[in-house]
Amino acid sequence: MTNTTDNSVAMPKPATGQDRPELQQAIQAFVDAGFAGVQLRVRDERGEWVGSAGVRELGQTAKPPTNGHFRIGSSTKPFVATMVLQLVAEGKIGLDSPADDYLPEFGLGRRITVRMLLQHTSGVFNFTGEYYDDGTVAPGIVWQGQEWVDNRFKTYQPQELVRLALSKPARFEPGADWSYANTNYVLARLLIEQVTGHSFAEELQRLILGPLGMSDTVAPGTSTEISEPHAHSYYRYEEDGQETTVDVTRQNPSWVSAGGDMISTTQDLATFFSALMGGKLLPAELLAEMREPHPKVGYGLGVFVQDLGPDGGTIFHHNGGIAGSGALMYSTPDGKKTLTASVTYVDDAAMSLAAAFPKVLEGLVNEVFHGGQAEG
Repeated sequence: MTNTTDNSVAMPKPATGQDRPELQQAIQAFVDAGFAGVQLRVRDERGEWVGSAGVRELGQTAKPPTNGHFRIGSSTKPFVATMVLQLVAEGKIGLDSPADDYLPEFGLGRRITVRMLLQHTSGVFNFTGEYYDDGTVAPGIVWQGQEWVDNRFKTYQPQELVRLALSKPARFEPGADWSYANTNYVLARLLIEQVTGHSFAEELQRLILGPLGMSDTVAPGTSTEISEPHAHSYYRYEEDGQETTVDVTRQNPSWVSAGGDMISTTQDLATFFSALMGGKLLPAELLAEMREPHPKVGYGLGVFVQDLGPDGGTIFHHNGGIAGSGALMYSTPDGKKTLTASVTYVDDAAMSLAAAFPKVLEGLVNEVFHGGQAEG
């Protein structure tokens, strides 16, 4: 796909790979490390650059589209957190009110506040499984291996996921620690629906997608489809010594619900995160609350806070991954410099690419953000 625009229109012309070879090299590093394909969009003081590397589909030669649709995994969480905070601004939710006030059917402990859901400090069990410091694992729903592949079109109701989680021992007392749990964000999604009387998808459209003109982002619910153009995602498993790789691009994402079910593009993610960080979606005081990091991990309310040191300043981000598809979403505090990307890969229960990922990710982030001081 070529990156061209009509020069008669007063629009910035996206740079091509030849203009910024260092960015093309940074995404090629993902492919060299074993990822199938990458789409990247960078917006900064030099304009906008879009590019891709690798392949759209295994066994083919076509590159991934430069603005294709992809499953964004946990990059869904900043959308959910923003919506909750917008409803706080509308006076419909109290940030430090007990979540039980809005969701009485679950019998949540009264000490669990809405803020704790957004910051992962509620202590509730993660329905996709808990991984403890001593190496033990408490399983939740099936989301990997051949069993998941064979049942990837199964529908889960969000209430079902929450009830499963609440049937398990809490990880810690509310507010006593930090632990990432998808359950928190399924509860937040249900809270949005309860206080508005509308579906999550309808409120997403009202609060974010409509105002920002984001036409390529969806909350799919139980739909298994993903719009063209898109790259493909894969899952590999072994049975009786035989390795099988399956195209899992189509799947029912209700197993993760608002913990990570949305579909978007690099352009829409850049539009959203730039607007959020630039103060266009939340009042200043609530944006400040969102960006206040928990001391243990540097997680605010739906966003990670990262200090790149004297050359890079502070950046905000929330990446995501779901069954062979990943999303990267980064911004400076003022929203003027953003990095949004998708990666597609062959996933497996061993998470074989987990070791290579941090190094190539660090290389890309440093290339984009270490060039100049972050403002804000």
